[in-house]
This record gives sequence, structure tokens and C-alpha cells, in this order.
Amino acid sequence: MSAAGRLPLAVTCGDPAGVGPEIIARWLADGRPADDGGLSVAGPEAWLDKLPLRAGDTAHPVGVAAFNAIPGKPTPEGARVALDAMEWAAAACREGRAAGVVTGPVSKAELAAIGYGFPGQTEFFADRWGGVPVMAFCGGRLNVALLTWHIPFAAVPSRLTPDAFRRAVEAAVEIAGTRRPRVAVCGLNPHAGEGGILGTEERDVINPILAGLRGDFDGSLSDALPADTVFARALRGEFDAVVALYHDQGLAPLKTVEFDEAVNVTLGLPWVRTSPDHGTAFGIAGRGEARTGSFANAVRVARRLVARRAGAG
Repeated sequence: MSAAGRLPLAVTCGDPAGVGPEIIARWLADGRPADDGGLSVAGPEAWLDKLPLRAGDTAHPVGVAAFNAIPGKPTPEGARVALDAMEWAAAACREGRAAGVVTGPVSKAELAAIGYGFPGQTEFFADRWGGVPVMAFCGGRLNVALLTWHIPFAAVPSRLTPDAFRRAVEAAVEIAGTRRPRVAVCGLNPHAGEGGILGTEERDVINPILAGLRGDFDGSLSDALPADTVFARALRGEFDAVVALYHDQGLAPLKTVEFDEAVNVTLGLPWVRTSPDHGTAFGIAGRGEARTGSFANAVRVARRLVARRAGAG
């Protein structure tokens, strides 16, 4: 493995008033594997001081030293802590101090209120690292890569380009976890257009693009398939990953099947970034009700992808 593969993962606290800090603390105390590698954790100093870090881990205070978040009570100061932690993690990768990032959940509304100019964390890391991101999701049973995500549905047809499909298929191959992945691609229209009766995008745009890409991947790549059945087929084992064309097409089935386990993965960038696939959950923060499964999987997936990239390099 290369030196990059042996670097720690950077972990950010997310919004300190949300469930991120308590999930991270509980996972460190009770759920962290015995052979887990090193971590570099960024967050408020008062929180970091209480974490059960191991030898080889490092803590990186961000924000004002005296800041102490109240669970369930988001503030502008807390949003700045979340942003400062993201900035630190992005820099740690650029400067060779971390191999990838696992981010805690943030509040887009609270970040926007302090002038944050991105629709999510995916776009933030793309800006700080360079590259064209792809949003993907790994669960225990489904792996989904999105062709588009935070755009209006009306804008989706104009984004059905060869470059966009190539990036999404490459992401699906990366998260599939097999040497010769079987990748399914969703159609845009009901029944994948029904041969042009219910829409022509599949016949005229999507399938010709996929035909042009098919020889570039070591595995199988479908034509556009009806989205109402493709996820059930993946659950039965016919496919290793699915490319969805827009946000809800991929996320509705994924979250229905494994809401508490799925992991948000940012690919297409120089470094890997993963995150639990849930929000800040201010309403239950501090009650001990939030589950650690998605965060635990986010660390596991980040390490797997980092190791694969390091081995390939």
C-alpha cells in the first residue's frame, strides 16, 4: 500500500448542536473496531477533550475555544464550527496529512445563514479540491450512483451528456466492490420510454451513450431500464450497483430499504469523502436516540475506497 493509504482519516463533527458529535463519541467508545486505523478529529475543544481517542489519533480544535454547543439549539457559532472543521479536513488532505474525510451532518440552512455558498458538502469539497464530483451511496444491500442530484427535475434532461454518464458509471464501478461489476442504469421515463411511446430520451440519447461507454468498463453495463423494477432486481442480486438519473429516483428506494445504514460518498475528486446518510436531527440531539450505524459504515466505506485507490496507485 502507498503512503497515502496509511494516513489517518479526517473526521469532522458536523453541526455541534446536531446528532453528529454524540454519534461520533458513541462509536469511538463502543463501536470502533479493535484494528481500526488512525483518525484526525476536528470539532469544538470542549467536545474533543471528552472523546476516547486512541494512541495514533489526533484532535484538532476549531472555532472559539470557549464555545459549548447545546444539543438541539443550532446557532451561527455552531455553523461556523462545522464550516471550520470542513475547511480543516479539506486542507489536511491537500497537505498530505489525511487520506480522506468522513463528515458529520451539517445544517444547510444554518450554513447558508452565515454566507456558505454551496448547496451541500459535496460541492464544498469539489471546490476546495478541484474535480467534478459524483454523489453516490453505499448500503448493505444497494449501491447507487447519481447522475445528477441537487438540481430541479426540469433540468435533468439537459444533463444527460456522455461526460455525465461516464462519471456516474465510473462511480458505480468504484462503489460496487467487485472486480467485474454489473451496473444497471435507470431510464428517465416510465417503463424506460416503452420504445419511444412514453418518451424518447432512452431511445435517442441514453442508450446510444451507454453503447459508446460499454467497452470502456471491465464488467457489464445495461441499457436504460425501468426504474420501478431495477432496484428490486438489484436487491435480488442481478446488479452490483445502479446509476440513477436524478436525486429522488435513487434516494427514495435506497432510504426505504436501509435508512439507518446507507453512506453518502463523494467520488470523482482527488480524495474520498463519505458521510452518514442522515441529517443533523436537531429534534433528537442529546437524547441518545440517534443510531451509529450509518456513521460506522461511512468510516468503513472510506477506508475501503482509500485502500483500493492506494492499491491501484
